[in-house]
Amino acid sequence: MRGQEVALKTNALYWATTTTNLSAEIGVAPKWTVELMGAYNPWTFKDDKKMRFWLLQPEAKYWFCERFEGHFVGLHLHGAQYFGGFGAKRYDGWLAGGGVSYGYDWILAPHWNLEAEIGIGYAHLWFDESARIPCLKDKRHRHLNYVGLTRAALTFSYIF
Repeated sequence: MRGQEVALKTNALYWATTTTNLSAEIGVAPKWTVELMGAYNPWTFKDDKKMRFWLLQPEAKYWFCERFEGHFVGLHLHGAQYFGGFGAKRYDGWLAGGGVSYGYDWILAPHWNLEAEIGIGYAHLWFDESARIPCLKDKRHRHLNYVGLTRAALTFSYIF
């Protein structure tokens, strides 16, 4: 492979929420890349508060100058499974959707970049909602449509 064709990335904003994450981004044309991001949060916090989930978010990016440098726009999809809650309710379900994003990538060193990205879009959620009390049988099946922030990243990249 030639230079600037593959990057391994991690999102610092996810780490700030104790969510492990890793992305691989591959150049597919002079101004196009595709990325697959995966995230996983298995933790339980004080007082049995948790939001356990796994998330996959593929994205296609168009770079205005050249890939892995400067301004870009993206089109992303997302799918996740989640379980938990921080209040009186527990949520156990799935989500799927997509959106558009804008970002900028700064070159920090020959192989290191910093990327900031923000995206808006849609997600459909279907889930069971129940009280946070164990063994209580009050599940409600619910659906929710969400429009808003669907991607936020402050990403460190190592480019091969």
